[in-house]
Amino acid sequence: MDAAAWDERYRSSELVWSAGPNRFVESELVGLPAGRAVDLAAGEGRNAVWLAQRGWQVDALDFSAVALAKADRLAAERGVRVHTVCMDLTAWSAPEGAYDLALLAYLQLPWPQMEQVLQSAATAVRTGGTLFLVGHDATNLACGHGGPQDPGVLYTAEQVAEVWRPHARIVKAEAVERPVETAEGRRTAIDALVRAERL
Repeated sequence: MDAAAWDERYRSSELVWSAGPNRFVESELVGLPAGRAVDLAAGEGRNAVWLAQRGWQVDALDFSAVALAKADRLAAERGVRVHTVCMDLTAWSAPEGAYDLALLAYLQLPWPQMEQVLQSAATAVRTGGTLFLVGHDATNLACGHGGPQDPGVLYTAEQVAEVWRPHARIVKAEAVERPVETAEGRRTAIDALVRAERL
């Protein structure tokens, strides 16, 4: 989907996703000391706002202006500030070592572009900082529920870890299950989760 299609999707409802943080973002990052973070593909800002509530200075990047307007509103409602930037992540020129945390939650791009963004994320994080990704796993297509149905934008935790390994110590790289409530009852989605510490 392009930016215009995402704008339309975000326009169609109050919040496409919940206002609270992603479960894995919360469980994996809750213990980190606050610093400067970049949320890549921030969408409506639920993870960026959660980080800001915990004292982080957050740059939230996304190519949907509609989503980022919602992120600004959500931040204002929660009494925090998030710096939103509307841009195509494949054109992002990462500032070297500027962040303590780079967060990528459900960014699904064709692999060459995804690899480029992962490299940029690694460049942007200082030594000792955290790289964190959660996204729809390649196995979700056959074994899980929901998510993109295009295998070209799916990946595994190990694929992501391979990109980050020259730059970071891989703390965790695994497929994780996420319960999804549907009209037919509870289903299970399979996500790729990678956490790394920048060398």
